[in-house]
Amino acid sequence: MPPAVVELRPGSQATKGSRWALFVVATLACMFASAPAARAAGRYVEVEYPPSVVPGELQVGVTYTLWIPEAISRLRCIVVHQHGAGRNAASHGATASYDLHWQALAKKWDCALLGPTYHVLNDAIDTTPGGSQLWFDPGMGSDKAFLKALGDLASRSGHAELSAVPWVLWGHSGGGIWSDVMADLHPDRVVAMFLRSGAAAMFRRRVFPQPKVPAAAYAIPIVANAGIKERKADGSIGPWEGSKTIFEEYRARGGLIAFAPDPRTGHECGDSRYLAIPFFDAVMAMRLPVKGSRDQTLRPKDTSKAWLAPLMGDTALPAAEYRGNPNEAVWLPNEAVAKAWMEYVKTGTVSDTTPPPAPAHVRVSSNAGDGIEITWDAAADFESGVGGFVILRDGQELAKLPEKAPANAYGRRLFQEMSYHDTPEPPVAEMRYVDRTASAGLKHHYAVITVNSAGLRSKPATR
Repeated sequence: MPPAVVELRPGSQATKGSRWALFVVATLACMFASAPAARAAGRYVEVEYPPSVVPGELQVGVTYTLWIPEAISRLRCIVVHQHGAGRNAASHGATASYDLHWQALAKKWDCALLGPTYHVLNDAIDTTPGGSQLWFDPGMGSDKAFLKALGDLASRSGHAELSAVPWVLWGHSGGGIWSDVMADLHPDRVVAMFLRSGAAAMFRRRVFPQPKVPAAAYAIPIVANAGIKERKADGSIGPWEGSKTIFEEYRARGGLIAFAPDPRTGHECGDSRYLAIPFFDAVMAMRLPVKGSRDQTLRPKDTSKAWLAPLMGDTALPAAEYRGNPNEAVWLPNEAVAKAWMEYVKTGTVSDTTPPPAPAHVRVSSNAGDGIEITWDAAADFESGVGGFVILRDGQELAKLPEKAPANAYGRRLFQEMSYHDTPEPPVAEMRYVDRTASAGLKHHYAVITVNSAGLRSKPATR
């Protein structure tokens, strides 16, 4: 059966696919319910595959949603944000490619942002029909489906290079397992990995045939990140132990890997993005093929600027100054990432002292008796994302967005309300406010201020 292929634009609806696809389309329809200013500039392209009954092919359905920045003539890589196991994680994976902060990373490096969503039927983490091991073990068909999707997305988007560009892999839980194994299968395609609470070592005691780690995989820069509350008192292997195991095994063989314990969390992602994004930024600068080149070979790492730190320590030093055993030490690509890591392992987050960019294109219009509608565009602060907005009327503060406190807080508050899974909570927030208290007959002047997740404010943008 051919895939359902949809290009998503404001107000569009898909007409093909399974009941899961209808759920995803309904979610996306909420995102597109109003002004185009609600999203970062770019376009979304989606392909969906139904579950297969052919041995060796993927036995759960999957939707791949790709965001492509506007005005990019040739893409340099794909940033893959892979959700974890279970139904809740899968449903939240539908919003991954809409995340303004991750879009900022992709845009900086002329990359696309991909959010795969597997249509699991239950919360089983084994090969039960509809269970998550059917996808997070790439050997059960998700490897083939992923490669096929890249080809179909390349054709649909007009970016033929998508079939060949390298990958930046971020994975949570089962998504970390998937990323880990994909790097073993395709080490020459992987720029870097960030494994949040998930590595293939977690499943060694289960029936999960894992490929042998090739020598090339040890050259991939990796961060293994887990919440300290995930440690098990009985010593059984889980996300914490699996993350620590891949670190120890890779470093013993000279692998370029860091272990980053999160002192505040359990299995939720917390503020890990504030370490993941600067880590990827540093490694992408080192490894991505030269801009404009048709040669997709990854550049060799510049390890001369590396810093090292003791396992479970919180102080890193330039590699030349480190006096411990380097093959047991946390590896960090440069000073900037080392400083972020040192703060993160102490506090569970990374601070920011620079204000975000101001919004742009503030638009004001009467809304047929429903008040005055204000819409705007805003780029995410690269260090801290978009925490919210302040709306001013005639120079006075009128409102703060988001207006309501979230039901659950999993990290620093974001305008898009971050979920347990490091994805925006659906429906994704819009850059829109309606002033229903404006004085009739008076002309008001409106301005919008961006606030990043560190609480810093931009300059106001006025109409």
